[in-house]
Amino acid sequence: MSLRPQIWLSLLLSLVALVSCRSSSDDATHEPLHRSVDPLIGTDWVGNTFPGASLPWGMVQLSPDNGLPGWDRIAGYYYPDSTIAGFSHTHLSGTGAGDLYDISFLPTVGKPLVDSLPLGLHARFSHAREEAHAGYYSVVLEPYEIRVELTATERCGLQAYTFAEASDSACIVLNLHKAMNWDRTLASSLSFSESNTLILGHRYSDGWARGQRTYFATRLSRAPERIEIDSIPLAEDKSQRVYGHIARLYYSVQAGERITLATALSGVDEEGARANLMAEIDTLDFDLYRQRAERAWDERLASIRIHGATPREQRTFYTALYHSLLCPTIYSDRDGRYRGPDGQIHRTEAGGKRYSTFSLWDTYRSAHPLYTLIAPEEARDMVRSLIDFGHQNAGHLPVWNMHASETDMMIGYHSVPVIVEAILKGIYQPSPAEAKRLTALMRSTAERQGYRGLDEYRERGYISADREEESLSKTLEYAYDDAAIAAWGRHVGDSLLVWDYAARAQSYRQLWDASTGFFRPRLASGAWLEPFDPFDYSKHITESNAWQYLMSVQHDPEGLCELMGGPEGLGRRLDAFFSAETPRHIELPIFSTGMIGQYAHGNEPGHHVLWLYNVAREPWKATDLLRRILGELYTDRPDGICGNEDCGQMSAWYVFASMGLYPLDPVSLRYELSSPLFTRSKIALGEGKSFVIEAPDLSAERRYIKRVLLNGQPINRSFVTHDEVRRGGKLTYEMTSESGHCWY
Repeated sequence: MSLRPQIWLSLLLSLVALVSCRSSSDDATHEPLHRSVDPLIGTDWVGNTFPGASLPWGMVQLSPDNGLPGWDRIAGYYYPDSTIAGFSHTHLSGTGAGDLYDISFLPTVGKPLVDSLPLGLHARFSHAREEAHAGYYSVVLEPYEIRVELTATERCGLQAYTFAEASDSACIVLNLHKAMNWDRTLASSLSFSESNTLILGHRYSDGWARGQRTYFATRLSRAPERIEIDSIPLAEDKSQRVYGHIARLYYSVQAGERITLATALSGVDEEGARANLMAEIDTLDFDLYRQRAERAWDERLASIRIHGATPREQRTFYTALYHSLLCPTIYSDRDGRYRGPDGQIHRTEAGGKRYSTFSLWDTYRSAHPLYTLIAPEEARDMVRSLIDFGHQNAGHLPVWNMHASETDMMIGYHSVPVIVEAILKGIYQPSPAEAKRLTALMRSTAERQGYRGLDEYRERGYISADREEESLSKTLEYAYDDAAIAAWGRHVGDSLLVWDYAARAQSYRQLWDASTGFFRPRLASGAWLEPFDPFDYSKHITESNAWQYLMSVQHDPEGLCELMGGPEGLGRRLDAFFSAETPRHIELPIFSTGMIGQYAHGNEPGHHVLWLYNVAREPWKATDLLRRILGELYTDRPDGICGNEDCGQMSAWYVFASMGLYPLDPVSLRYELSSPLFTRSKIALGEGKSFVIEAPDLSAERRYIKRVLLNGQPINRSFVTHDEVRRGGKLTYEMTSESGHCWY
């Protein structure tokens, strides 16, 4: 008997030890990862994100719309607003162009709130009665006291409306007429069947993407007692019979009653939408699909586990990872059919998916490299989507495609580096016949006649400022893409392709003005454009100035270093880059946010620049700047993204940078190394493999890298390769409090 207290103490200590071990384990979580995501981050200031429900890369983005146009409301929702005019099923994540907002519903009770257009019918709401996490959104509409809940499958959005009080004047409004920002309705239709519990229809629209066709099928948990339909003519000639339709579904409801709607989309036809609905929704149990959506996000978010993060950093990181996985979006139906840019209906190969919404000027830098690392199957289908789009688009790869349309937004042909990177990483392996067609497609894209200065670029080696706008940026961006084509040529053993495009990739040198130390707009005569102010935002440089394009030679950092006088010269220019203040006579444009000197983190051209300190052999300088950006320009507040999210690029940058890796040039298959934010990150690679990045002695003071070990062996270089990461293993950072140390 005298041993019993000791036995109990021993058991208690063993239990404590077990709990302690589990809490420090890689796989331990105090709450599901979807709860670490706050979709309201980025909905204020310039982030332009939406807070609603979607699945990873889902076709549906079901989210509230404030009902007012404006740049702040490009994603439909702006945090400072207090109105909701509908819950629509398509949205853009963090772009600078307002489009979509298809298939909008709004429930009301009693006499609805109606304002003059453009707001019209609406409700009020407060953030105190709003909730959002990955896969779920809810809000209480005032004064109706209706709780709206949103969740999603890949191609369907589910809404649950819970009525607080009994009423005989409840109404659900389906608005196929309303349009906002760049979007305008061209035509719509709707019909009811199955005892008025199924609605089929479409909305055709024009906007940023031209000729959009969105078909839908909506299942109602309860048939309406009365239906009214308004048909608003959309053409001056009423004989054209083109209408924007608004349907009002009337109900008598009891206190606490819930009505559920499930809406499937298709870009093909109404039957495609109906088939998607039948395939993905077999019951109108909202809570079941909410749980499935949350589990789907938990699985995706678990691809990277972090340790040593504060609660704020945990929310910021997993929200960034979440935002990274919202685009591109699935555009093929469950049966594989999809609409191409040629207007024809195509079908994917068995098991494949087609994607749309590629913000390539942005996402080639970090987002697509992230997909190749943590979602290779999806990355493969994205590459196939780009290639198929090119074949269907008169032989031209996309610049910025959305739905079945080429928006032609931004510059370059950055689908090329995305494709080449994936092929070089072994994610997509074209057959010999496919490789031959791909070479022809790349040439057709890069040698396109009469397109954005390419004729002059090909003949002269640069684009002249007196003949083409954005000439400096286009020259530098084309040079990067041409380096990717040369890399493809080396991969397939096409010496002529390598010869042609390796030379074109050096075109950036044609715009280097050694007398000023800047890339500079040049005239067709060969003379430099006068006057020249590197701080000036002009039509010659895309969304930037000469400072911000100074380092845009990702494919040849050694060549850039040479132009600047070697590592010491590059280091001095980097120091100036991050310290040069904007003169008072310069007005900063809306896209120059997150400024540190002339570095504008809120826009993409400079996202790689910090890691050029590795080329300058001064990596400790990047450490302090990274801490500032990660800690100040990303937060867990609604204004916590310092620039347009741009379909995942801003957030993918944070994911990489916080782990201590960055793809300075994705096609090089290298990740430059930098001081991590967390003591441990674990990337799941599939097949039981993982890559662990650890810095066990990391602290606010010990933030500089002293030594780097890969699988226990010191490495005397500033990078690891993609193959080294994909094989799995461990990267260990030994830290020091002393700056000025270069480990390689």
